[in-house]
Amino acid sequence: MNTFRPATLVVALSLAFAAGVSHSADATAPMAAPGGGVTLGSGLDKAGMDSAVRPQDNLFEAMNGGWLHHTEIPSDKPEYGTFTQLGDQSDERVKGIIEALAAKQQAPGTIDAKIADYYNAYMDTAAIDKAGLAPVEAYFKAIDAVKDKRGLTALMGRWEGVVRSPIRVMVNQDNKDPTIYSPATWQGGLGLPERDYYLKDTERFQKAREAYQTYLTTVFTIQGDKDAAKHASAVIALEKKIAEAQWSQVQNRDPVKTYNPMTLKELAAKAPGVDWAGFVAAADMPAPKFISISQPSFATGFAKLVGSVPLDTWKLYMRARVFDAFATELPADVRDAHFAFRGTALQGLKEDRPRWQKGVDQVNGAMGEAVGQVYVQQYFPPASKARMLELVHNLLATYKTSIDQLTWMTPATKAQAQEKLAKYGVKIGYPDKWRDYSALEVKAGDPVGNDERASRFEYHRQAVRIFKPVDRSEWGMTPQTVNAYYDPGMNEIVFPAAILQPPFFDMKADDAANYGAIGAVIGHEISHGFDDEGSQFDGDGKLRNWWTEADRKAFDAITSKLVTQYDAYEPLKGSHVNGKQTLGENIADLSGLQIAYKAYKLSLKGQPSPVIDGLTGDQRFYLGWSQAWREKTRDERALQLVTIDHHSPSQFRANGAAVNADGFHEAFGTKPGDAMWKAPADRLRLW
Repeated sequence: MNTFRPATLVVALSLAFAAGVSHSADATAPMAAPGGGVTLGSGLDKAGMDSAVRPQDNLFEAMNGGWLHHTEIPSDKPEYGTFTQLGDQSDERVKGIIEALAAKQQAPGTIDAKIADYYNAYMDTAAIDKAGLAPVEAYFKAIDAVKDKRGLTALMGRWEGVVRSPIRVMVNQDNKDPTIYSPATWQGGLGLPERDYYLKDTERFQKAREAYQTYLTTVFTIQGDKDAAKHASAVIALEKKIAEAQWSQVQNRDPVKTYNPMTLKELAAKAPGVDWAGFVAAADMPAPKFISISQPSFATGFAKLVGSVPLDTWKLYMRARVFDAFATELPADVRDAHFAFRGTALQGLKEDRPRWQKGVDQVNGAMGEAVGQVYVQQYFPPASKARMLELVHNLLATYKTSIDQLTWMTPATKAQAQEKLAKYGVKIGYPDKWRDYSALEVKAGDPVGNDERASRFEYHRQAVRIFKPVDRSEWGMTPQTVNAYYDPGMNEIVFPAAILQPPFFDMKADDAANYGAIGAVIGHEISHGFDDEGSQFDGDGKLRNWWTEADRKAFDAITSKLVTQYDAYEPLKGSHVNGKQTLGENIADLSGLQIAYKAYKLSLKGQPSPVIDGLTGDQRFYLGWSQAWREKTRDERALQLVTIDHHSPSQFRANGAAVNADGFHEAFGTKPGDAMWKAPADRLRLW
């Protein structure tokens, strides 16, 4: 499904899905206690540890080194670790749900029939191969029919939500009035992952551009283009100009600078050369009172490109976007070219993912909450939700106390922070109100059409609600998603059912590892409300400065040191982590881990924690944290993530937060000379 999620400030726990903790047989099993009785297991994968590495030197390697040495990244994965393993498990479960529906004769028009027909159509590659390019011929005819630049931008608007173009229009919660939805633009339209792929000349980026040239040449040739290579070069040259006009990842993290409401008349004056009113009307959006131009200079640059680049080049560009949008639903030669580029060249994959897993992704994208209803009935017991609620409330209470004890913040700003924290919303497991898909049309044997209709359905669902009240019951993820997020406009933390499993959340494990894993995840999401972006929104979700100038300077002084710390990390030779790009996530990791540790200590109620597997509770807490970030990544994928992701690579998430934690140094008795030693005066503490 091609619907593009709005570029809101919804901050996800981990965008780079990784996975793969293989628990040893006794990792979570109850253990016999002296004198009888039963205690809980450690929750740690002892077989995956590396006894040759001291936690004092490398916490990540000590907990995960054995697993790292003996685990091969599956040939169809760009990375492998905790997130990927749970993601695969979730996909297997959803596959079972879908295939059970697909195996039966369903009543026409029911949601069960739609799920079955959607999945079956996508899975029938023999029929897809036989159809050739016929399912997308209407798109190519629409491109050929464009006679002028006004028609070009109208076409982009008409395809909004289905086929990518350089300027996107979408509907989000309004930053200054979070009670309503408002429209906004966002830059986009690149075939390579991010602007740096066009603008940097390192060998890795050059190879990616060469692979893109091959990809476009191949798909144009398949269509019968006799000048395919020349036309592919023209598209890439245009995209480089688009990239040059785009804002950087760091610039796009500023919620003040990316909120620029204008009337269409004001936009036309600022970015002349585009029929903006016609573009919005073609996008099937009600005439807006205003539209926020997230990157004003990009809108101006895009308008100039519309005027200066020949129409025929723009048509080639749109042709490339159509191929890319529907590649997996087109014949084998297109699918193979798409995988060679997006799978092998950009992510290092040796073979493509199983077709069924892509089909699950498609159904989740189109009707995810319908599948999610069945998922939670089968895989999310009420006891898990109850225990999770208890953990969340413990973390929120600990955060409240921690704010009161801050030494770098004045009472006036503390009061505002406490007011915001008191208004946090909490969503766990699944929505209270499920999405209605009755208006979505799904046809048997029509994968391209189903993709288009599902994308338009979701886009239209959002577009029609501009300036209407915000639905606070809505979720930004499905229950079967292995992730979590904080939404600053809603001021809420959200934990889908699928992440509430080992190694993050183990009902059979002692509290130490659970607090180190899911507790730190909870703390991470709470902390996003107080990171460099989230802290600019108040308790009602309004973009408003509630800080004193002195407190903001004190905050910035600490976070600037965090930027320096992460800038020094080098996951690939010559490619460093961008400390400013990843700052929000690094703040959330730092603060989430420290708050979770405080909550764990409070949960003991003054009693000593048991020693399990020769490890104290504090040691198990930090090892549980490290285990949660277990991951191996291919070099091609690592380059992609360090370029586009707002999260640091997993090994630096595990060690980078722990090295600043007093509890870590006390638990393992670090001292000068240890690789992870950091003097108490140099340790960074925020919340």
